[in-house]
Parts: sequence; C-alpha cells; structure tokens
Amino acid sequence: MKNFKLLMMGHLLFMTIGVLAQQTSKNRLFQTESDSLMIAYSKTTNIVFPFAIKSVDKGSTDILVQKAKGLENILQVKAAQRGFFQTNLTVVTADGKFYSFVLDYNEEFPQLNLTLNKTKPDGQEIYFSDKIINDQDIEEYSKLALYDKKKLRGQKESRYDIDFRLNGIFIRDEVMYYRIKITNNSKINYEIDQLRFFIRDTKKIKRTATQEIEIAPIYILNNVDKIEAEAENIFVFALPKFTIPEKKYLAIQLMEKNGGRHLEEHVKNTKLVQVTVLPKL
Repeated sequence: MKNFKLLMMGHLLFMTIGVLAQQTSKNRLFQTESDSLMIAYSKTTNIVFPFAIKSVDKGSTDILVQKAKGLENILQVKAAQRGFFQTNLTVVTADGKFYSFVLDYNEEFPQLNLTLNKTKPDGQEIYFSDKIINDQDIEEYSKLALYDKKKLRGQKESRYDIDFRLNGIFIRDEVMYYRIKITNNSKINYEIDQLRFFIRDTKKIKRTATQEIEIAPIYILNNVDKIEAEAENIFVFALPKFTIPEKKYLAIQLMEKNGGRHLEEHVKNTKLVQVTVLPKL
C-alpha cells in the first residue's frame, strides 16, 4: 500500500512538471522581447528588417515613421516632438514575425542605424518596391495632372496664414496623382520638413495605440523644400493606386522645419471617388 502511494505521488509529480513545462514553452513561444531604441528630433534612425515591412503601429503621435522611399524593408524613425515621453513601436514583416521597440528621446546620442538579425540564408539585404510604370510616363502624367483644369473643391486647411489645399485627384493605370497647392500668405518663409500621406482610423478608442498606414510617393513634381513669403507652389504627388476602407480616412500632413506651423487635411472616400481619369499618352 505504501509503495502504491509513493507510485501515485511520483506520477502526479511527473504530470505537474509536464504541465509546467508546457506552459513555460507556450509562454516562450508567444513572448516577444522589446528592443530599446534612442531616437532624435533632428536625426533619422534607420531600421533594416530581414523581410519586407507589412504593418507599422506606433504608440504615440510624437514619433514619425516611414518606409525608405522605394524600399520595402527599411523603416525610418524620428521624433516629431522634442523630449517626448517614452513610447513604443511595433512592426510586422512579410514572414509573419513582429518586432517591438521601446523608444526614448536622445538628441545627442541617438542610434542612427539598426540591422536586425537575419532569419534566412544570406542573400539580398535591400528589397525594392515593384515599379508600376516607368518613371518617364509618371513624370508626363504628373504634368498632365498639374495643368488639368478640373479642380476638387472643399478640400482646404488654412492656419498661420498658410493655405494647404488638395485641388485635384487624377488617375492613370495603377497610379494616382494628387495635386496640392500651398500658399504662404505670411511674411515669413515656410520651410517644409515633411509632406506625407497616411490612412488612419476615423475613430480612435481612448488609450489605444495609433494605427496608420503610410503611402509613399513614387514621384513628386515641383518638389521644393521652401515656400517663399507671399508666394505659392503647386505639387503633384504620384502615389500607388489605393482606396480608403470604411471607417478610415486619408490624412495629408504638412510639417514645418524648425517651426510649429503644422497643417493636416483629412480626405474621405466621397472625395476620392471624384477622381479624374487622365488621357493616355
């Protein structure tokens, strides 16, 4: 009888150890360690991933993120606000893995380049976006969009004596062309730090992370970095064709370099469907 009890106790102990081992294994499977990253306001940090970036989620609007132009696996990160509170960044790549970063502000000693460990055999380090049509055609269609007389109305943001207006949306094949007019009515030059496009959720639940998808231009016509005082410029941004999902909107963000005159336009699908088809070259 005594031997039987010892046998049962041993069996129960073995089962308990097995369950604990399984739980530990599961915890390790789903646990993702966060990397610490120092970023700055005046410098850009580049993160090189082993696979193409599919999704980016940032924990605060105090940081700016974008994929490097024409590249699929390099994410560029910088501070939109000096001395921001600690926040986080999550990235999902094409292989289904996600990466988590804790971001802190450090203007003097930011980490400028971070190459993540590769999880596949040695090979190509940089992944280029697929070209939709050739650069010469995109430039010519951009010029057609610039001079087209059809205008989009009711899409304007005005503050600080700066008029920021989307006055035309055009399409040809797989590329859309956004015509944007910036008028500086002030007596101070407006230096452009960034002019970017995002798709965002219409409503944001309190205390949840801000989720947005950035759309990188393929080409920019009349690309200048400064609007002189009492002057204007008309840009044409060539973007990959897209539509705006339900309960989301397109945000066009204009930010001043070393200044605070920031403006943002919100474009809904009702405007997007007013697109004008450009004639074939």
